Formats: sequence, structure tokens, C-alpha cells
Amino acid sequence: MAIQILPPLLANQIAAGEVVERPASVVKELVENCLDAGADRIEIEVEKGGAKLIRIRDNGGGIPQEELILALARHATSKVATLADLEGIASLGFRGEALASISAVSRLTLTSRPANQSEAWQAQAEGRDMAVTVRPAAHPVGTTVEVQDLFFNTPARRKFLRSEKTEFNHIDELIRRLALSRFDVSLVLRHNGKPVRQYRAASDAAACQRRVAVACGERFIQQALKVHSEHHGLRLHGWLVPPQADGSPATELQYSYVNGRMMRDKLINHAIRQACLEALGVELLPAYVLYLELDPRLVDVNVHPAKHEVRFHEARLVHDFLLQVLREALLTARPAAQAAPASAPWQIAEPAAYPQTPLKPKEHGYHASGYRPAAASSAGGVSRDLPEGLRLQQAAMAYQQLMRSPGETEPPPGPAQGEGTPSGPWQPVLLLPPHYLLVRQDAQLGLCHLARLERHLLQQGWQQAWPEGLVSQPLLMPVRLTLSLTQQAVLESHADWLSRLGLESKPASAGTLMIYRVPAALRQTNLAETLPALLALLAALDEPGPQAIGTVCDWLAQQATAGRHYDLPQGEGLLRQWLQSHQPWPAGGYRPLPWQQWIQEWEHE
Repeated sequence: MAIQILPPLLANQIAAGEVVERPASVVKELVENCLDAGADRIEIEVEKGGAKLIRIRDNGGGIPQEELILALARHATSKVATLADLEGIASLGFRGEALASISAVSRLTLTSRPANQSEAWQAQAEGRDMAVTVRPAAHPVGTTVEVQDLFFNTPARRKFLRSEKTEFNHIDELIRRLALSRFDVSLVLRHNGKPVRQYRAASDAAACQRRVAVACGERFIQQALKVHSEHHGLRLHGWLVPPQADGSPATELQYSYVNGRMMRDKLINHAIRQACLEALGVELLPAYVLYLELDPRLVDVNVHPAKHEVRFHEARLVHDFLLQVLREALLTARPAAQAAPASAPWQIAEPAAYPQTPLKPKEHGYHASGYRPAAASSAGGVSRDLPEGLRLQQAAMAYQQLMRSPGETEPPPGPAQGEGTPSGPWQPVLLLPPHYLLVRQDAQLGLCHLARLERHLLQQGWQQAWPEGLVSQPLLMPVRLTLSLTQQAVLESHADWLSRLGLESKPASAGTLMIYRVPAALRQTNLAETLPALLALLAALDEPGPQAIGTVCDWLAQQATAGRHYDLPQGEGLLRQWLQSHQPWPAGGYRPLPWQQWIQEWEHE
């Protein structure tokens, strides 16, 4: 077959294959045009799920008479004119293909009137060459687009349409998403002549919250956390419901927007999922309505036919910003004793590495998470299910064991004897959630308090490391902290203490501080609460001494173990670490069970 130029109708029908998937696709393109035209009221009317009729009317700027023919031509748009415009798109539409593609697979009528015209004009595409006829019409200021008999001239496409109810449900869901993207616009949806949805314009925060409740349900807004943060030109705000709040992930309520554009972006979903994993220990996406705003020049929206995905020029910065803001929000709302599933214990996650620029959807290099489920001990004697601080101590002990002379015997296991502590080998029997381990030693049964055990081990390890300074970790994104005059004075007078703790900060402005590094024990906590508490603790202490250092290390250990839940391998690892330390039990760390006394009482009853 010879190379030839495609006829206009065939070219537009091919383009429609990407733009017009189903009636909801038509509604999306047309409503976005209304929003770009500055409309604050949009009415959507459909019949038979949109297959018979889609009529959309707005009160926007309208289209002048002389531009009506161009409006239905392919690659004709008023939204971009130069390459510079394409690199910083602020509108929802920009390709100039929607109306031409829709008119190629339907009977489309476009009626419009700008405010500076005394009468309206109507355009309609007809014939094989899609010639456009223009005639006068009666219409208020604004635009109405009617799409009749969708896919009437492409029977193969029409066969793929679902039932009327299914197609309307897609339209209903689309209007819900659009209503959440523009609170300043009223939206009315009718089906087969009956009103179905009405979203009133919201002018203040309370009205916006009511609109979210209408779109997502009262239960969502009652359980939602309010999110708002800005950093380096990035702004994130919206609502977030932790997956534990209602016992389900609520996957149908997950709406994200980038500069007002509806998104289903993999990078955004990955950041949200990892925030839940690090903060709550569950690998579920929460319910959310989130808005990300950034410079349009830093995001490429021209990477998906339906514009559902974007490409961020600074993908790692965006990912880490989302991760830190959402993780801190979840940590702030997490109750002190909130339980995590036994299969996903709370652990301090290490930051994963992410590519500087996002790759193709199936080629991206995002790591699953720094979270690691509990596992059995490694062959080298280092338990990988222990927290990082204890893993380092255990690694040192394993190294000493390897370096021991062949004839040298290992010291007998078991901590130094104290009151109520039997002698002999220890055996873990059963884990009693959240942090109790039933152990057996000879004929004695006892309960081991794993959280107190780990807390004491951490405290001892940090006290020994104090002269060289504690291990600190960088924050994914700096945290801004507002300080009172008293807190500023503590910060200056205890600079050496904070340096040894690994806190790195710089003044941002009068009364504010930017935190860049924190002690590893605090990295996963809500820094807006723990850092002021740390300053208050330091203010109450005397000059550095063994007792004061012990108090600080104990406080850090409390923060590191707060809310921690253990499984059996973790409990075994902690018990083994404790036995190798040859220390007496900490206060309240072990309690024997008087089962022999109970048996004697039964025998004499």
C-alpha cells in the first residue's frame, strides 16, 4: 500500500481511540474545558449512561463566533502557543484534540456566547470531511456542548460499552473527583432527567469540609487527619484517614491531585504506602484526599494519553517530601498504645534509595521499603530482627566469639543472678502480645518484659557510647521548629549535649530552627513533640555526669521503644542479647510465675 495522508475523519477517529475510552472520558475532557474557561457553575446531563446523550453547560468565558470552526479542528487550542508554554502548563487541557476526537465518533453540537457578543452561535461537524456549519442560536453567556449517540459510526467501539448503570457509575465517580479538585465551582449532575448529585461551591474552610463530607461521606471526614505542609516550593494539604481507623484500607477513597489535576501516580502512591508502613507498621494504603502543589515547570503532564500520570523533574525531592509529611501526620495521630499486627511489628525503617528521575511505570527503581519483617537469626550470630542499636552490639559480640581461641571456652549463658532469678539454661516458650515473653529455666517459669529489656540494653549501650557521641540520622526533609525564649536559651547552654546526641540544626529566622539530623532513636517519632520534650529534660538536668547522662539515655530509650510490639523471633533475639550481656534483670524486667505454689494449693484443697 502506498504512503498517503489519512483523511481527517479517519485521523480523528484514531486519535479518539486514545482520548475517548467511554462516556466518562468525554465528560472529563469537556468539564476540564469548562474549568479552563473560568466557569464557576457547570451542569452535566447524561442519558442512558452517556451513550445516548451528554450535555454539559457552563457559565465560562465562551468562544467567539470566528473561533468556533477552529475549536472543532484538530490540534487547535488557546492554552499553549510556544514550547515555553508546554514546559509550564497551568491549564487542565492543552493538546487541542478533545473536541475534534469526540466529534469524530459522535454527533457533536457546540453552542457558545462570550460576554462581548450580543448573540450566541452554534457549530456542528457534519459529513465525511467533518465540515463545520455555523448558525445563530439562543444561549446565555457561556458554552454548551452536546454529544449525541456516542460511537454511532464506530460499531466495534460501541460493543465494548458496559451496562447503562456501570457507565453512569464511572461518570458519577469522575464528577466526585472533579468536585474535590475545585471547591470554588458548583457542579450539578443529572441522569435521565433526574438530579443525582449537587456539589455547592465552597468559600471557606468549613464549607470545603462539608463538601468533602458530601463526596466522601461523614465517616471519612470525622476520622480524617488534616494535613498541611510547605517546603522549598512544595505544598501538600488535604485529608488522610489511617487504615486502622475503620478496619479496612478504604481503597475507593483515594484521591490525589497535582496542581489541581486528578492523578493516579505511582510515585505518589509509593510515598503514601511507605509512610503508612514506617509510621503504623501496616502495608495498606489509607483513605486520602491530598493536594500537591508545585511550580508547573517542575512537572511534565504530557506523559500519559489520559493525563493520569505525570513526571516530576525532582522525583526524589517530591517523594521524600510526601513521605515525611504523611509519616509525621500519622505519628502525631497514633495513640500511644496503638497495636500493630503481629506480622508487621513496629521497626525503625532505614531510608530507601530512589532514582533522581522517574522511569517508565514498569521500570521504576523504587525500593519496597526500609521495613524488614522479623526473621530468624543469621548464621553468624547476629539477629536481624533486633533494632539497629542492638544489632550493632550483637555484631560486636559475634565478632569476639569468632576471635576466641579454639581452646577457650565460652562463658556460661545467663545474666548475673539477682533476687527471684533462677540458674540454668533459658528457653523461650511463648510470646504474649504485645511485649511479654514466657520463658523456662529448669523447672521455673517466668515472664520477661521485652520492652523494658530492650530499653535497658539501649540505655547501657548509649551510655557507653556517650564519650564518642551517639549515632544520628539525617532527616529526609528538614523540620522547622518554633522555639520559645526559654527553649532558645536551653539550646545555647546545652550545645555540647545536643552535639553528642547527634542533633544538627541551624537557625532559620527569629525564634525558628531548622532540624537536619536527630538521634536515631527519635527519627521515627513526632519531632514537633519529642524535641521540645528533650529541651525541657535538658533544662532540668545538672552538668554532665553519670547520673544525668543515664537519665538522657533512658529517656531516649523510652522514645525508641514506645508502642513497640514484638513477635517470637524478636523476643528470642532480645533474650539472647540479654543473656550475652551477663547483667542482672532490670527492675520489673522479669517475674517468676509461682506455679508450684498453685499446684500445692490445689493438692490441699
